[in-house]
Amino acid sequence: MKGLLAKKLGMTQLFNPDGTTTAVTVLEAGPCHVLGLRTAEKDGYAAARIAFDVVAERKLSKGELGEFKKAKLEPHRHVVEIRGYEGLESGQELKAEIFAAGEIVDVTSHSKGKGFQGLIKRHKFSRGPESHGSMNVRQPGAIGSTDSARVFKGLKMSGQMGNVRTTARAYKVVRVDAERNLLLLKGGVPGARGALVLVRQSTKPVKVKGPSGKPTGRKV
Repeated sequence: MKGLLAKKLGMTQLFNPDGTTTAVTVLEAGPCHVLGLRTAEKDGYAAARIAFDVVAERKLSKGELGEFKKAKLEPHRHVVEIRGYEGLESGQELKAEIFAAGEIVDVTSHSKGKGFQGLIKRHKFSRGPESHGSMNVRQPGAIGSTDSARVFKGLKMSGQMGNVRTTARAYKVVRVDAERNLLLLKGGVPGARGALVLVRQSTKPVKVKGPSGKPTGRKV
């Protein structure tokens, strides 16, 4: 398992040799530094603590500053722990070049906040009839049961949409720009422009889809 923190810069498109285009998301991947290591002997599991985005000392607490001084690193704004990351040393620098074009990765970020939304937009409900005096065009309909005289918890209703931590799987690395430390992933990545993104090597098999859009049975 390998990974690093990145910042979402936005989206663009790449031209393919056959004249078609591919939509890609551009990520500024690192540079990240290894703040510390977790070992199975001492902590019960193996992991690496990755730091990203250098920040002024006044913006961190004394405890956080002590951890960076112990590792002989500059203070960083973001720290994340990646389990199963082995073969690293404390203070080591990680850049976009740890990934290669063609690799499959998973990304974790906070999705865009949409505010308070209704059922049709938030849960993809269908609207009601619009003719014959119908007053139930965009309403939820019945939300209670026949004899409980209450509304059960967990029903799909109106409310806050987006602004949640989400993980999207199986993004293909289209290009790696080692000089500018950029990762170009195929498709749209969750989060607004400038959002913090965790990019990790995908560990679960992903079914390959054929030209018709149906799975072919092959896995990568």
